Amino acid sequence: MTDEYDLIVLGGGPVGENVADRAVQGGLTAVIVESELVGGECSYWACMPSKALLRPAQALRAAQHVRGAAEAVTGRLDVDAVLARRDSFTSDWSDDGQVRWLESAGIDLVRGHGRLSGEREVTVTDADGSTRVLRARHAVAVSTGSDAVIPPIEGLAEAAPWTSREATSAERVPESLAIIGGGVVAVEMATAYAALGSVVTLIARGDLLGGMEPFAGERVAAGLAELGVDVRTGTGTASVQRGDDGVVITLSDGSTVEASEVLVATGRAPRSEDIGIEVAGLEPGRWIETDDTLRVPGVDWLYAVGDVNGRVLLTHQGKYQARAAGDVIAARAKGERIDDAAWGRHVATADAAAAPQVTFSSPEVASVGLTEKAARDAGVDVRVVDYDLGWVAGASLYEDGFEGQARLVVDAARDVVVGATFVGPEVAELVQTATLAIVGEVPIARLWHAVPAYPTVSEVWLRLLEGYGRDSA
Repeated sequence: MTDEYDLIVLGGGPVGENVADRAVQGGLTAVIVESELVGGECSYWACMPSKALLRPAQALRAAQHVRGAAEAVTGRLDVDAVLARRDSFTSDWSDDGQVRWLESAGIDLVRGHGRLSGEREVTVTDADGSTRVLRARHAVAVSTGSDAVIPPIEGLAEAAPWTSREATSAERVPESLAIIGGGVVAVEMATAYAALGSVVTLIARGDLLGGMEPFAGERVAAGLAELGVDVRTGTGTASVQRGDDGVVITLSDGSTVEASEVLVATGRAPRSEDIGIEVAGLEPGRWIETDDTLRVPGVDWLYAVGDVNGRVLLTHQGKYQARAAGDVIAARAKGERIDDAAWGRHVATADAAAAPQVTFSSPEVASVGLTEKAARDAGVDVRVVDYDLGWVAGASLYEDGFEGQARLVVDAARDVVVGATFVGPEVAELVQTATLAIVGEVPIARLWHAVPAYPTVSEVWLRLLEGYGRDSA
């Protein structure tokens, strides 16, 4: 190992790994600086352990909703087995496998806390306080991610609340759990812990899944209620107090909720507080603004990739950004042509117009692109097509009493899809087709020739196109 590299990456999560990998594949040398586990938040405290907690209950519910299978499924979830399976997905919080991958990819690793200490310079402090200075010939990429926000609610910080980290790594299931928040983390953890046997209360200041189509939050709220969750929307939290037997939460209407634990899921903040970005004229603790090549404007050697730039706080979008950033860093280092027009190789155009997301609740929500409101606010000539997923033949075979909804948001002036939302059991796999239609700007007239197989849930595409009207295409 040396102290000089073409690229230094702060943060060894999936985003940082991908930035470094693409740069190395482009012929550069790269080192990752990581203070925790290589693999990052997604691998150990977010995407993977949360979905591992959710999947067993999802599989059980699916069987229970199909006659013939339902009669054969008479037991309940084995909670210990669910937690053990979750642990296997995190490799028991060991990053040995991830470190071996770095080695195989030709990426060096330095353990410790990295801070920018000058132009193209990072000082790393390890656990025993010793320091090492790394220098980059071409670029430094900040991929430090984000942390859960603890809002300034009276007594909340002192009550030792759970965040997503504690919720996804818990060694036991609490008898009762109160969740403050109404976003994706809140509804997914409410879904998981209700299935695992907790008495769950969800407290949201607004509606659930704000920013998505309103019907998504409404259907998820109904699904949570069916699981036994006490859903309280339009309700603020005034104070939290921890006692010997748990927490007492006082709501804005004066009512109280008692629970063994309280989980805060009210948003994220960038991990930019103590990484030295002030040397580049940036304000610590703020999102790091970038252009579409993920480079910081006015600082030609500094990039910010993934959650820390605040563009789209999703792992897959961060990895998408990372591929663009790693490639453009290598191209600039070698003096190659930069493909930075919209949808080019070196830009993250999809962040603004085509970011897919799946909420693994019951029912699931899969969405991509613009909602109806966002499209209208952007001045799009909007036409909306809705369809009841339960009317699709493939859905009726998939599950008895299948309930769901699909929506296309169409730019009628251009006859292209700009947004799509699907709500229903296991609709996650529907979103990629919509993503392709949006990214490719496929005309409605051409989509008619993409024939869905029968009988599958994907036949909803035919029904949506029929609703739009072939003559309009």
